[in-house]
Amino acid sequence: MRYSELGNTGLKISNLSFGASSLGSVFRTTDEGESIAAVEAAVDGGINFIDVSPYYGHYKAETVLGKALRRIERNKYYLSTKVGRYGQNGVNTWDYSGRRAQESVMESMDRLGIDHIDLINVHDIEFQASLPGGLQKVVDETLPALVELREKGIVGHVGITDLQLENLKWVVEQSKDGVVESILNFCHYCLNDDALTDYLDFFEAHGVGVVNASPLSMGLLTSRGIPSWHPAPRPLVEACTRAAHHCAEKGYPIEKLAIQYSVHNPRITSTLFSSANPANVVRNIEWANQEPDWSLVDEVQAIIGNQKRVTWSNT
Repeated sequence: MRYSELGNTGLKISNLSFGASSLGSVFRTTDEGESIAAVEAAVDGGINFIDVSPYYGHYKAETVLGKALRRIERNKYYLSTKVGRYGQNGVNTWDYSGRRAQESVMESMDRLGIDHIDLINVHDIEFQASLPGGLQKVVDETLPALVELREKGIVGHVGITDLQLENLKWVVEQSKDGVVESILNFCHYCLNDDALTDYLDFFEAHGVGVVNASPLSMGLLTSRGIPSWHPAPRPLVEACTRAAHHCAEKGYPIEKLAIQYSVHNPRITSTLFSSANPANVVRNIEWANQEPDWSLVDEVQAIIGNQKRVTWSNT
């Protein structure tokens, strides 16, 4: 496992990290005991960065993760959670106000059973882009509220997350230096899309750490095929399906290649994956510690062809 500093935060985190969204039964019905075992397997395997959100499973993921963390020494992990996206009784809600952001931090700490959050993120800022105040509200209200908590020592560091790279760049540009310490972006550094690399110079110049998420591109890069809800356009789905079949013929699961590819860029501090299955966690750690077959990477990207960097909206 490689460990490197996240921007200028001083947090030295593993190049493969654990996303706890699966613990909220976001993708399938999960067993609580198995979910807790998955978290323990991640930490035992050398992962020291865990990411969650109150939105995942509408508070379920934080609740289950909290039960797991009560069994793990606090010095063995850094914890990231988020503000801005919520939900109740199956209904999604959004609130990027400063007041709600600060309340949310306290509520998350209670669910998680901790008294300090290492990294607090504004969750999927593109949703605020379509709400009154737009992204400027993140700059003028959400982030200052979190910086206030940082100054009080309640949280360690402040970041932002989004699918849309241009939104992340804009908020960093509009904020004072040091306000945004890290960004989390998903589906833009994987076998079918490396658009994140276009922004690395910018983030590095501003001292902003980079976390990549979803090395399987939300299920596009899997042997079993995409989930029914996946928003990718049909030509991209078909190209990734052909790539998966090619890997299978080579006896090299596309999931293995995808994880290896995503964790092997030294300019990206960490790549998040999510699983509530401890066996999958152990397997992914084993894969991440191996060099990818770069010739197969070239073959897969050739198959994806003109569908590379084809993306979609998260909203």
